[in-house]
Amino acid sequence: MTERKLVAESEIEVNGYDIDAMGIVSNIVYIRWFEDLRTLFINQHMNYSEMMKQAISPILMHTEADYKMPVTIHDRPVGRCWLTKISRMKWVFEFEISSGDKVHCKGMQYGGFFNLEEQKIIPVPDIFRNI
Repeated sequence: MTERKLVAESEIEVNGYDIDAMGIVSNIVYIRWFEDLRTLFINQHMNYSEMMKQAISPILMHTEADYKMPVTIHDRPVGRCWLTKISRMKWVFEFEISSGDKVHCKGMQYGGFFNLEEQKIIPVPDIFRNI
């Protein structure tokens, strides 16, 4: 798969602990929001309880973030993620955090799945490859 398919979208609440003294969201918070969006996607198809029963877990191999303009405590951001590539062993997500017509941050994550008992990377479960 090499298409850009929207798989998760969520309004994001900016909390007091997300901001600095100037009311601007810390750069690291965007990475947490990427994680929240990816978790939202995963839970739509296989929840973590089911993964633990199978002794598998998604793993993150690489994250990129391109900060465009700051999110402030006054913004009402929306996060979106797209599954842009999935192969037998890896997946790629693209992310966007925006409010209104302002894009605050774009990013990408690369990862796969890991067998907790065998301690090795395994093929992406079919449920994700057949989306």
